[in-house]
Amino acid sequence: MKFFINEVDQIVNESIDGLLTNPRLAKLDSFPQVRVVVRKDWDKSKVAVISGGGSGHEPAHAGFVGKGMLTAAICGDIFASPSVDAVLSAILAVTGPAGCLLIIKNYTGDRLNFGLAAEQARALGYNVETLIVGDDIALGKEVHRRGLAGTLFVHKIAGQLAEEGGSLEAVTRIAHTVAGQIASIGLSLSEYRQLGQEFHSRLQDDQVELGLGIHGEPGIDVIPYEQADKLMEIVVKKLQESLPVPDSRYALLFNNMGGVSPVEMGLLVNSFRKSTFASQVDYLIGPSPMMSSINMNGFSISVLQLSDELERLLVSYAEPSAWQLHRFKITPLTVESPALPPTIQYPVSSNAAVRSLIQGIGSLLVSIETEINTLDAKVGDGDAGSTFALAGKLILTHLDQLPLNETDKLLTTIGRLMARQAGGSSGVLLSILFTAAGSAYAEEADLGKALSAGLQSVKHFGGAKVGDRTMIDALEPAFAALDISVTQAALQAREGTESTKRILNTKFGRSSYLAENTLRDIPDPGAEVIARVFEYVAAQ
Repeated sequence: MKFFINEVDQIVNESIDGLLTNPRLAKLDSFPQVRVVVRKDWDKSKVAVISGGGSGHEPAHAGFVGKGMLTAAICGDIFASPSVDAVLSAILAVTGPAGCLLIIKNYTGDRLNFGLAAEQARALGYNVETLIVGDDIALGKEVHRRGLAGTLFVHKIAGQLAEEGGSLEAVTRIAHTVAGQIASIGLSLSEYRQLGQEFHSRLQDDQVELGLGIHGEPGIDVIPYEQADKLMEIVVKKLQESLPVPDSRYALLFNNMGGVSPVEMGLLVNSFRKSTFASQVDYLIGPSPMMSSINMNGFSISVLQLSDELERLLVSYAEPSAWQLHRFKITPLTVESPALPPTIQYPVSSNAAVRSLIQGIGSLLVSIETEINTLDAKVGDGDAGSTFALAGKLILTHLDQLPLNETDKLLTTIGRLMARQAGGSSGVLLSILFTAAGSAYAEEADLGKALSAGLQSVKHFGGAKVGDRTMIDALEPAFAALDISVTQAALQAREGTESTKRILNTKFGRSSYLAENTLRDIPDPGAEVIARVFEYVAAQ
């Protein structure tokens, strides 16, 4: 595996320095021996809210330092608790007469190091309270629950009350309330990949893990890989079984463990929306990485049972950009869509010769799909054949609805079909070509001139010209030769296409990104399609 790394032992230090480009944050000058991120604007007359732990969970914890959340965060090595001295430094740096609350996730190293630092601070005369959070419900109630992403609910609500000037007693009390009303569970397709180290998965390709920890600890069960909706059903069912008051209102925190793409996260939220539990959720935080496991390909969901007081503190503004809360709707909001003009605006008309020609061209585009995709895979993304095949299928599907006997209207209608339903940039360019050609033909009934006028619009909007290794290298000489004969147009299209094999250095389009040895002796796929269409027409 490859990662963005300079030196493995500097990953955490350099990541923190990257975070500190935020002008509202600062670090203690004992960095990097002590990694403590603090609010630059902190007022020591208020209760300080402090948390932290091992790194590798970003944006937690330092990414949640800011108004309305944490006062300071202590960052250990990857998945390793920060030292006692680091925690003590944070306490001494931000704690004033109002005291501080240490929020500790339920891991042995964190409990010991934060706990000892708290005792040392108390011995120095500081008023320090601690709270251990264990929100992981995967392993049941008979074990010491691990601290997961639900801890962020405690950060937010305790941090907001502290921001409002609440006493240490009040902040601690509400933090305990929140900790008792949160539940979290995760599911992953694979474990994390440690930065700079070789990866070995304990999961098979057809397995996923339910209830694993944020350090990759084994979960409650390894289960078969299923569709997202089914996996979400399993996760939600397990979560619901742990809720002491199942008919309450909840806020949902949807956490990306670091390796799930945004499009998948959106899909997973939709899977949750379909669950029976979704109707009880009033707020959604995320979906985004909030307490990640470096790059684990998984997610976790955390819920907080709401009361009026907790809801008010939860929805109050928080400065950290990683905290994104909004109301949750089961039924997605829709806004009435404007009525678009019909794709086919003209009455159908018949012309047997034109119908036969168009039907043949459409069938040709469909038949060469695989061949052109194979060609495009050598110099592009391998879908040019599919784009032209879609255009062919559109023509064939609507053949009985076309104004075949009126050239200007036929050209315009084909342009509209391409605009509405054809894919890729080639589909749009073909739409521009035929739409502009239809307008030009209405003014002067000369097909060659009309198509050339359409091509000028393509060049204007698309930006390419002859010599840029595109379908224009075939189109322009072919259209210019139409006044002579279709046979000559086909010859010119083929000659233009063959010329693209020798064009190795362009400043436009996808060819400009490719090396010369990749392009050499390979024709542009779009130009190849154009040449074949003209050759078909000439043969009729």
